Amino acid sequence: MKLNIYQVDAFTKQPFSGNPAAVCPLQEWLNDDILQNIAEENNLSETAFFAPEQEGFKLRWFTPAEEVDLCGHATLAAAYVLYEHLHYSEPEIVFYTRSGNLQVKKAGDGFCMDFPAATLRETAAPPRLLDGLGRTPTAVLAGFDYVVVLERQGDVLDVKPDFAAWLELDLRGVVVTAPGEEVDFVSRCFFPKLRVNEDPVTGSAHCELAPFWGAKLGLDTLFARQLSRRTGDIKCRLLKDRVLLYGNCADYMQGRISLKP
Repeated sequence: MKLNIYQVDAFTKQPFSGNPAAVCPLQEWLNDDILQNIAEENNLSETAFFAPEQEGFKLRWFTPAEEVDLCGHATLAAAYVLYEHLHYSEPEIVFYTRSGNLQVKKAGDGFCMDFPAATLRETAAPPRLLDGLGRTPTAVLAGFDYVVVLERQGDVLDVKPDFAAWLELDLRGVVVTAPGEEVDFVSRCFFPKLRVNEDPVTGSAHCELAPFWGAKLGLDTLFARQLSRRTGDIKCRLLKDRVLLYGNCADYMQGRISLKP
């Protein structure tokens, strides 16, 4: 069996920046063990698989360790592959996912993704979170990640996590954020439990961050930058209980996967 695979850099217009994702279009679903093995072999933060379903496509995301409920950059990459390589011509794509129906459509030279907004709640910082952070935050909140608020953009850049400490946390990962200098807010995202110590650009985290910073800054349209080594920019728009995320993609590689029966 041969499968097509695409590697796409998401939330960027240039290769070697943004967040790389692998995308595998399927006509029918393979065994979950095969999907997980492919994701582990790719050794990227996410591998996206989609197959036709109803009026759109069922979409699933796998890290090298496990399947996850939501991934922004791999959704963006999957939409890019459909439009740019598989000649999808409808004005909007509907992806059926574990996080509900997600819509993606073209927006200028990029794409707009319609995602559910996540609510953060203030929480006491777990001791191991602070052990791994090595500094005192201005606030700690919880959604599907721990969100650590720091005072300045430079503080976010200076974080040197102790990943062994964060492996013991109960939530998905740790997102560190602060007001931005050239954008509205900045962040870095760490997911050691998923074998992704630092994710380059994390769309799903902005479903938590955009509502928080929108309320704090009194804005419904925000510009964000993730300060990983590769860096990526995300435009966020708040719309009731949804977050619209805007981004671009760049091709890196196309190939074939060979599977023996």
